[in-house]
This record gives sequence, structure tokens and C-alpha cells, in this order.
Amino acid sequence: MSSLTAELLLHAYASGVFPMAEHQDDPEVFWVDPKRRGILPLDGLRISRSLSRRLRRGAYQITTNQDFPAVLTACADRSETWINDEIHDRYVELHQMGNAHSIEVWQDGDLSGGVYGVTLGAAFFGESMFSRRTDASKIALCFLIDRLTQAGFTLCDTQFLTAHLASLGGLEISRAAYQIRLRDALMLEADFTAPTLPTAQEMLQRRTQIS
Repeated sequence: MSSLTAELLLHAYASGVFPMAEHQDDPEVFWVDPKRRGILPLDGLRISRSLSRRLRRGAYQITTNQDFPAVLTACADRSETWINDEIHDRYVELHQMGNAHSIEVWQDGDLSGGVYGVTLGAAFFGESMFSRRTDASKIALCFLIDRLTQAGFTLCDTQFLTAHLASLGGLEISRAAYQIRLRDALMLEADFTAPTLPTAQEMLQRRTQIS
């Protein structure tokens, strides 16, 4: 019987830790509590001119929670991944419980990009994103941040800060500072499924007002 349960995962996130595996075929899972934590401030998303043009051009469709397992599988479909079978199954279970969500980007009928994460209170714990076509993961992230803002979330945790996330406005904060933000977010309520899907124009208009 698995020692990793959906309930244990939620308790871990509420405590500030998250699971990883060494690689896809490793059955073992370990817990991570970084000294420096990556976050993406909901009012700090940077949308470049080229990305803004791509967003306005359209030629894609956005959905939420339409195919969570496919997003999860696509995120694990790379040479090195921390998503093993155990983690995959437990996050699908979290999705079925209403605590894990995805945003999908479709182009020409195919799933071209997406992002998924876990929600607790007003905290969104971003887990992974993928892109099969140019800027597809960035498009997903833009619509994610807009949704989190509209739904009343206050924290978007990215776990680590990569160069990719830094270029989009991501920051790195101390473990202590993260714990304060996490505590405050867990005291609030937010509903990922509540907002309606905006057009790219509406989303960009809101970002302009925020910045």
C-alpha cells in the first residue's frame, strides 16, 4: 500500500513542503523544503511585447481542467522529470477531489501547452508546465495568473526560481518570508473554478491596469 496519500500531500503543502522523485522510474518520493523559495507575484507578471503580440493573434484555445491527466503526463514527458507513477496518481486524485487544477492551451486541435498545480485556501502551488509549440507554456501561465487574480488568490508558489520564471517576473524569497505568505494565504478562501475564461484582450487589459 502506498504511503503517499492525497491527504498527506495537502498537509505537506500547508506546512510548506512538496514531494519529488529522483526520476520517473524511481518508486521513492522525498520531501523538499527549499531555503530559498520561488514565487510569482500576482501583480508582477511580465508580458513581453512579443508575447503580447502572440496572445493577441489568437490561433489557440484556452480551457481549464479539461484534461488534467494529459497535462500531468505531458509535464513528465521529458528526459529528466521528478514525476513518477506514484506522484502522477496522487495528483490525479487531488484533481478529482477539487484540490488540483490545470490550464490547457490547444492549437489546431492538439494540446500544445499547459500548467497545473495544487490549491489550498488562497494559495496556488504551481507544480509544472510544458510547451510543445512556441510560447505555449507562457500563454498558459498568463491565463493562470489572470485566473488566480480574479479568483482571489494571494500566493503563487513556483517552488524554485528558474531563469524562465525570472524573465516572467518570478522572485526568490527566504523560507521564513514564504512561511508568512503561506500562513496568510491559508487563512483566506479562493475558488479556482469561479472566474469565466477571458479573451486575450480582456486579460491583457487587466494586466495593464495592475501594472
